[in-house]
Amino acid sequence: MKYILLCFTILGMVASVQPTIAQKKYNLNQVIDLAKQNSLGSIQAENRKENRFWQYNRYLSNYRPQLLLSGELPNFNRTISPITLPDGSEQFVARSFAQSSLELSASQVLSATGGRFFVSSQLQRIDLFNNDNVSYAADPLVIGFVQPIFNFNDLKWDKKIEPIRYEESIKQYNEEFERIALRACGLYFDLLLAQVSKDIANTNRVNNDTIYRIAEGRYQLGKIAENELLQLELGLVNSQQQVRQAELDLETAMLNLNTFIGNPENENIIIEEPTDIPEFTINTETAIAEAKKNRQQYLNFKRQRLEAERDVAQAKGESGLNVDLFGRFGLTQQANNLPDTYVNLQDQQRITLGFDIPILDWGRQKAAIRTALANQELVNSTVEQEEINFEQEIYVLVKQFEILRAQLKAAIIADRVAQKRYDISQQRYLVAKISIIDLVTALRDKDEAKRNYLQSLAEFWDAYYTIRMLTLYDFERDEKITY
Repeated sequence: MKYILLCFTILGMVASVQPTIAQKKYNLNQVIDLAKQNSLGSIQAENRKENRFWQYNRYLSNYRPQLLLSGELPNFNRTISPITLPDGSEQFVARSFAQSSLELSASQVLSATGGRFFVSSQLQRIDLFNNDNVSYAADPLVIGFVQPIFNFNDLKWDKKIEPIRYEESIKQYNEEFERIALRACGLYFDLLLAQVSKDIANTNRVNNDTIYRIAEGRYQLGKIAENELLQLELGLVNSQQQVRQAELDLETAMLNLNTFIGNPENENIIIEEPTDIPEFTINTETAIAEAKKNRQQYLNFKRQRLEAERDVAQAKGESGLNVDLFGRFGLTQQANNLPDTYVNLQDQQRITLGFDIPILDWGRQKAAIRTALANQELVNSTVEQEEINFEQEIYVLVKQFEILRAQLKAAIIADRVAQKRYDISQQRYLVAKISIIDLVTALRDKDEAKRNYLQSLAEFWDAYYTIRMLTLYDFERDEKITY
């Protein structure tokens, strides 16, 4: 009997030995670091960050002075066109001329009022080919402004909204990397579970094979019934099928993880089981406060309210009296040669006040305003509910985190006890102290306890990285998360 026990122990040890294959071990932190460096998600996050950076710079450029050089060099025209004679009659005349112009202008918007101030200098030349005549006109200095009155000022509202949108993108960038960490954590534990399941399946197959062979000898001696032998044979066949399924699951999980972390070589990697359980505590009020400070979503609430307010202002600004004031003052001169156009300059002025007053629009303006107001009320109520959900989600998750830690500690004990119980049951069955039913029950409980432990481990770390993502705060190090 001692010989049988020794053979059984050696076979069990052999089952746990893997073939010598070039492998690389990774712990959880290493997998997450690789995902943040090489995954497609990290590359996309970098691209989105750069895209938003240049969008924000484009917005800033709207408030900076603009310098523009424009012109036509030349605009040639050869046509037969009607002209008005001194007596008021019309006559078709063949015309052949070229008109050239060059203008240098600088402008600056006034975000507070929505207006625009400009300074320009212009030179024009006309060549009449019919009589070889050349003339020039110059506006050496022109100063002017355009000022909408009572109109919607998009510059003012952009100045309120766009900085928030850009700050959102920065916080979203941080969130995306924490989301990558959360996804990598899930794939990590998928592979760990697949590896352990394969080890369990191999061990169970060897153990079932050993027990079946011993049972065959007992059956020949008439010590066990045929029904018990058949049940052991069925267990052996099922364990062989479980090995094949476990190998497929392991290959799939390894491929998924390698693909996500950007490993082009598709390494045959081994996942190290995390053994340290962080013991820090999380205060719910602190978690909610940090989430409000660090999350993109909370800024999104503020931006939604501002955008709804802007839409109301736009509806009102576009539905009432619209007035545009245009003013221009400058110096001008014309001559048949270029130097004379800058001598004895004459002043020029222009003031224009244009307006639009809606008289009859069949309620369109009123409907536009009411629609914007109704949408503002909807946005405010929706955001208010989302803020409540936002806080509740974090509150519940923090509470669950402590429960999951306690469940994990209990699962560790249960796994150890179930393994010890199975080892004892295995030895007792070999010396015919218990029935096959008791052994199968111990085996089932052992495997279930191991999987429950791994599931608890995965849920704990999933909650850990979810809290980091939802708050952008590292409670273990007591610091804000930034990338």
